[in-house]
Amino acid sequence: MGRFHRHEDGTEHEHEHEDAGDHAHDAGDHSGYATGGERVEVLERIFDENDKTAAANRAEFAAAGVRVVNLMSSPGAGKTTLLRETLDRLAGQVRVGIIEGDIETSLDADRLAGFGAEVALINTGNGFGGECHLDAPMVRSALPRLPLGDLDLVLIENVGNLVCPAEFDVGEDARAMVYAITEGEEKPLKYPVMFRSCGLVVVNKVDLLPYLGFDMDEFLGNLRKVNPAAEVMLMSARTGKGVDAWCDWLRALG
Repeated sequence: MGRFHRHEDGTEHEHEHEDAGDHAHDAGDHSGYATGGERVEVLERIFDENDKTAAANRAEFAAAGVRVVNLMSSPGAGKTTLLRETLDRLAGQVRVGIIEGDIETSLDADRLAGFGAEVALINTGNGFGGECHLDAPMVRSALPRLPLGDLDLVLIENVGNLVCPAEFDVGEDARAMVYAITEGEEKPLKYPVMFRSCGLVVVNKVDLLPYLGFDMDEFLGNLRKVNPAAEVMLMSARTGKGVDAWCDWLRALG
């Protein structure tokens, strides 16, 4: 049997693997990893329920007049630093709520305290199986802790991961990702679903360009191969460079 996969258009199927001799490359020994029809059915139900809850989340956000951004990245790319700078700049202009996703600890949520935003923490290790992403039911669990009627914008800081978060609609209006140049030029090719799922790619830590052998043209070329329509924003969240453009992008969502 093959491995279950969900396409970006919502269709789902199982990949059938032929005999290893028919492959042009050695994909390794898969004999210990079998996927059956029962597993496919279970995963289909999980996605269906997630999408129903995402639709309910989206309706609740819309009824409250709130715009929502799902912000994703690998660990350490700079999401939390960007959010701190964002809250500082939008204070008194845009009423912001944060849904903070982490497997464990309140470390990032604590870093966002004191900027005037309502912060609802979700630890996936606490009742959600320690998942490496946020899904729609997790986000829904945070809504009672946010005064949606008093907010203009909700920023969801997803769990740091370049794979799973891209698979789950959580009820957002827009998706953005933070990518750090320290991660290497090849990441769009290695993690195409994440880069393809985002309308905006924030290229962070550009202040390090003089010290790294990073090829920006190669990275942008790789990004265009998987997502030609992606908007790109160069930034150093640590120094504040480019954050105003990001804030303008958020304001434009309203």
